Amino acid sequence: MLHFFNRTKTCPLEDHVMYVIAGLGNPDSKYRNTRHNIGFDVIDALAEKYNINMNERKHRAVCGRGIIEGVKVLLAKPQTYMNASGDSIAEILKFYKLDAKEGLIVIFDDISLLPGNIRIRKKGSAGGHNGIKSIIARCGTSEFARIKVGVGGKPEGWDLADHVLGHFSKSERELVEQSIPDACLAAGYMVNGGADRAMNEFNAKRRE
Repeated sequence: MLHFFNRTKTCPLEDHVMYVIAGLGNPDSKYRNTRHNIGFDVIDALAEKYNINMNERKHRAVCGRGIIEGVKVLLAKPQTYMNASGDSIAEILKFYKLDAKEGLIVIFDDISLLPGNIRIRKKGSAGGHNGIKSIIARCGTSEFARIKVGVGGKPEGWDLADHVLGHFSKSERELVEQSIPDACLAAGYMVNGGADRAMNEFNAKRRE
């Protein structure tokens, strides 16, 4: 397990960010491109789109600071493994003195959505997702924005862990690749207070 600790307790003014956008996943290379790592994939796409260098390792995460649609943000990929995602995210929010309700967007996989679809929520329950359970427990609130990226439900008789830690079929991956730009666009809306716009545009869109 990787451990990236930052012992600084306060955020210098010049380093301050207005939003933390965290994509959930697992750090080991064997999990790359799995369903559970779609949050990491969206963060990588955001970093490429907005020319953000993901070269910081702190708060037990791989991070990059930059500007998205005129807003200072921190992109983060927690390295604490999915089920302890909240450990890293709570540390980040504390350092930047951000409230989860006002300054956090979490991007993660959703088995209730077909590949190619995304859904925006301003808050909500964990819905059985262990990464979200961890964030709620460590941050003490369920009121934070989410971008859910569809990965499809598990086949009958399959173990859920095997499904989410498995890889997409070629056709599924093609659909997922269409949803990643949507998730990036939604994040751009949301950092400018446009969660309702994102919900109206993407929650009604359906790809089969």
